[in-house]
Amino acid sequence: MTRARRPPIGPQLAPGTRAGHRGVTALAFAALGVVFGDIGTSPLYALRTVFTIDGGVVNASKEDVYGVISMMFWSVTIVVSIKYVLVLMRADNNGEGGVMALAALARRLYAKRSGAAVFLVIGIVGVSLFYGDSLITPAVSVLSAVEGLQTAAPAVGHLVIPIAAVILVLLFVVQRFGTGRVGSLFGPVMLLWFVVIAAAGVPYIVQHPDVLLGLSPTWAITFVVAHPFASFAAIGAVVLVITGAEALYADMGHFGRIPIRRAWFFVVFPALVLNYLGQAALVLDDHTATKDPFFLLFPEALRLPVVILATAATVIASQAVISGAFSLTRQAVQLGLLPPLTIRQTSKREGGQIYLPAVNLLLFIGVLAIMLTFRSSAALTTAYGVSVTGALVVDTLLLLLVARPLWKWRMWKIVVAAVVFGGLELTFLAGNLSKILHGGWVPLLIALAVITLMTTWRRGRQLVQEERREQEGSLAGFIEHVNTAKIERVPGVAVFPHPNKDTTPLALRANLQHNHVVHRRVIIVSVVTANVPHVPLSRAFITDDLGYTDDGIEHITIKFGFSDDQDLPSALRAACQAGALRFDAGEMDGASYFISRGGIRETRGKGMATWRKKLFVGIAHNAADPASRFLLPADRTVTMGSDVRI
Repeated sequence: MTRARRPPIGPQLAPGTRAGHRGVTALAFAALGVVFGDIGTSPLYALRTVFTIDGGVVNASKEDVYGVISMMFWSVTIVVSIKYVLVLMRADNNGEGGVMALAALARRLYAKRSGAAVFLVIGIVGVSLFYGDSLITPAVSVLSAVEGLQTAAPAVGHLVIPIAAVILVLLFVVQRFGTGRVGSLFGPVMLLWFVVIAAAGVPYIVQHPDVLLGLSPTWAITFVVAHPFASFAAIGAVVLVITGAEALYADMGHFGRIPIRRAWFFVVFPALVLNYLGQAALVLDDHTATKDPFFLLFPEALRLPVVILATAATVIASQAVISGAFSLTRQAVQLGLLPPLTIRQTSKREGGQIYLPAVNLLLFIGVLAIMLTFRSSAALTTAYGVSVTGALVVDTLLLLLVARPLWKWRMWKIVVAAVVFGGLELTFLAGNLSKILHGGWVPLLIALAVITLMTTWRRGRQLVQEERREQEGSLAGFIEHVNTAKIERVPGVAVFPHPNKDTTPLALRANLQHNHVVHRRVIIVSVVTANVPHVPLSRAFITDDLGYTDDGIEHITIKFGFSDDQDLPSALRAACQAGALRFDAGEMDGASYFISRGGIRETRGKGMATWRKKLFVGIAHNAADPASRFLLPADRTVTMGSDVRI
């Protein structure tokens, strides 16, 4: 048995990467254009929603305005600044963040304990809520920006829906070309955005400096005690100021902890606070400004340019969410939670820049349907909060579970974190669950659909694997037969992707039964997806001669991280170069690949409900060909096998 290495696939930047001052600054600048689009555009609708929720239970009085601003400020401080930026970003899974990486980290930390699989279930729930966010964010963000026309240019206000629809169509159409070419513009545009929104708030703060008192937590407490009903209703809108907090954590692997922290504390956080304070001062000065406090901050001559800038910023925010959905889907596929999908690289240098046609189409249909159904950002924000708060609660739950084994936290620290983070977020969730009948059902329905899909696929794969084991038979017995019987060995290298080394690949057995031959050089390849984003080079390959050193049949296990591209030909060439396989790397250029794949037929047997079996069969029929998944050459790939019944 031999161990060897392969080159890394994808970006290898770790959260603690030590870079020079210029390098960190450059990464922080780049993070502005990718990480903060969602949370950075929340001033467009957050405060406006507070004053329109439930028919206007929150009014423009000093007590209510100060109370709401205090709730907003401390929500951002506690949830984003403390929980995500200072605490949760320390919980990286080999440099990667996000709910799936965190669930995999928790699963690894508790691997030796019973019930570790529950972390995968928690991860599935978190991912499902993220998909709901991915559908709502583009619709609510773009709509809220284009709706600025109703204030800046009322004459064309009736064109909001058509203009937003055109923008969304273009956004999803260009996904196939990747974001590399336009990505360089994201940072400058978002920096300009944060400078503009900060500058817009400063004059009103100078005119009404007393608004700074709203930052005191006493105003939030007083507001809750004096107006419990109004404050509970306001919570459903206050949560909008922390939309996109998950992105800070999910994009940690691309930029690192330090650049994201600097961008947040030096640019984004101050800009948001100044803008919200400016909106509050404007509302106190002019109660009618509650209808659109963001755009009314600007002089009339500047409102149309700001609408254009806001639209650009919301498109960037939407792009970040779409790209996140692509990355998260690839992770789910490689962890066996979703069927194999066609994944295309859109950059030769950046492994994280990918395009999934099926996901892009489904997102496009969903986003357009949601926008045309709700027709306004105000209506959509009622649905927005449920998915956001649900994802926050899932992250906090996983944080509490990993804190003790990872950081050796004492119990009192865990209790404090549970009370502060969990208590606040459960309050947010409760406030938003009351909006289920007014649109909150949308993300819950999306999450339920995704959970059903993931659990059905996972269980169906288990049933297929059990059935295939009976058909495949023992690999050891097959190899013994090849070595003892007079089996003709034909020239060439044959590669058989197969999940294990205990049973015989169906294609290998079929080749012998029907063609009565076996290739002189046979490589059985098992691909393993680890619970880490990238596998260290020293643990990438494990080889086994299967009991015979001179029969030309070998088995190799190739370990990929869940963020790696599973490029089988490249990995096998690397294995040859490293000496893990007793082949010359040049031989792999002419190797033939044999896929073991047959039809799946449902039966009335036990194991899964009939409707779920039908769903699994339908999904499997539309899954990507393994040849595409493993990037196999089409002219040297053959598919063989037999039907499997479940």
